[in-house]
Formats: sequence, structure tokens, C-alpha cells
Amino acid sequence: MAHIGYTMMTEQAGPRELVGHLVRAEEVGFDFSVTSDHYFPWLRSQGHAPYAWSVLGAAAQATSRIPLMTYVTCPTFRYHPAVVAQKAATLQLLSEGRFRLGLGSGENLNEHVVGGGWPSVDVRHEMLQEAVEIIRALFGGGHVNHRGAHFDVESARLWDLPDSPPPIGIAVSGERSAKLAGESADLVIATEPKAGLLEAFGRHGGEGKPSVGQLPVSYDPDRDTAIKRAHSQFRWFGSGWKVNSELPHPDSFEGATQFVTPDDVAESIPCGDDPDAFVAAVRPYVEAGFTEIALVQIGGESQPAFLDWSESTLLPALREAFGSD
Repeated sequence: MAHIGYTMMTEQAGPRELVGHLVRAEEVGFDFSVTSDHYFPWLRSQGHAPYAWSVLGAAAQATSRIPLMTYVTCPTFRYHPAVVAQKAATLQLLSEGRFRLGLGSGENLNEHVVGGGWPSVDVRHEMLQEAVEIIRALFGGGHVNHRGAHFDVESARLWDLPDSPPPIGIAVSGERSAKLAGESADLVIATEPKAGLLEAFGRHGGEGKPSVGQLPVSYDPDRDTAIKRAHSQFRWFGSGWKVNSELPHPDSFEGATQFVTPDDVAESIPCGDDPDAFVAAVRPYVEAGFTEIALVQIGGESQPAFLDWSESTLLPALREAFGSD
């Protein structure tokens, strides 16, 4: 059994378009949605980066069924964790309980804008763990005071709280982050179909909890067009999180991926309109144990055609292969 999700990728469309795409994704039957939270696009060719939380607020009002989720928000640099808690509680109320708060340790690409440098991954994990503690305390109600290694909170309180706080997901890429997620999260998030990540999450307390993966795809009736689009906008994806989290600017990603070829991209991202190729790309996530897989259709302008094709062809093929509620 696998749930198939839709990604509102803020790096490749404007805010009104993103909301419209999600409305259509709900109509065609996607099981859930996730939304990136960026200040910069990965590459200039993507061309967008609206404020994700405004988009999510609009999406909560424009839809009625499809679950929403940040994938992911960094609660340690651009946003203080007390502010993230307030935003998440408000969005849970607006969406009437459809929101999940996905968190991660961040990327230099987005967090450098507030200054202060970019610390080592160990420090970023410490900051994330402390941030989660603050957010959970605020979700619990009452006034919160906190004096920590990285954050201070002075008599904070959330005045508008949902009956059930948003579940918290944490993004993982290795043993340390999997341990943090297992100990602190309600679900786990990953962008690679590695069973070892889920096993580590389970060992540290996450056994039986949801796991959400993500997969880029490039639909187009003309496969060459699909490959060209994927290469133009998504060739950074294969660099891995240890690289992607460190580079500070789209121009850095341009340089780091200058030797990636269209053939390289086509080997790692399903391109074209053969549903069997898309099913084959989802299969490793299902076999690794992921319970939910969010698809990222590459290219803002290609979303309407992709959504129509998803309704008629892709979602039926995925559900036949992997089942669904």
C-alpha cells in the first residue's frame, strides 16, 4: 500500500499558479501534497521562490480534502522556532487538521540570506533538535520560557491552538539525522529510496510511523522535450544532500552541475509519457518501505498537462502496481 502525493515546488512557479495546480491535484485524486520552502531556486532556470507559508494559507482555503505539508521548513535560521510553531498551528486551523509540519536542518542556499554564517552539520542538528523541543512545548499550550545553547524564548504562548497539533516530520540523510528523527518526530522524510534510513529511524523510536519520500519526474508526450526540461531545471538533484546543503547560491549549483549531461539526467529521472517507467521509478521507494511518495513534476508550465495525464493514466497505473486507500 502506497499513497501518492503531489509537490507544490515553489522554485518553479509563482504563488497563484502553485495554488491553482494544487486545486487541480486534489481534483485528479492525489492522496496528499507537500510544499518546498525556499528563498532561492536551485537553478536560475527554475525562476521562482515565493513565500511558502502564504502559498499554504491560500491553498488551505482553496482546497478541502488534500493533506498539506512543508517539505521541508528549516526552523533555525530564517525562522525562529517560536515563529514556526505559530505558523504551523495557524495553518492547522486554516486547513481544519490537514497540515503536517516537515522540518529539516536546512540548506545554505536559503538560510544564508539572514547572515551569521553556515555552521557544521553537527551544530545544525543540535539546533534542529532544540527547535523541535521548543515547537512541541508551544504546541502544548501555556507560556514557554527557554534558555538554550542556540535559542531563547521569552514567555511565549500560542493563543490559537488546534485541538490536535500538526504532526512533526524530520528529514533524514544519514544515521545522525535518523536518530534525531526517531527520537523526536511523528514521521520521517527522505529524498532517497534507502531502506537503511528507515531502518535507522525505526531503531531509534520510529518503528511503525509514516515515512514520506519524494521523486522528481518529467512528463511530456515528447521524451526529448521532457529530458531537456529535466536537465535544464533539475540536474542538481543527483548531487546528494551533503553537497546540496552546503552550496550558497544558484550560480554555485550551475557550476557544480556544468558537466551533468541530459543522458545522465534521463538515467535517474523518468522522462516522457510511458507510465511503466514512472512505476519503475516509484518501486524502489515502496520496496524500501516508504508509505508515501510525493512526485515532483519538473517545470511550472508543464503542470496542467501532467495533472491531466496523472488523472487518466499515471495514478491508475501506480494504484494498480502499489495499491492505495
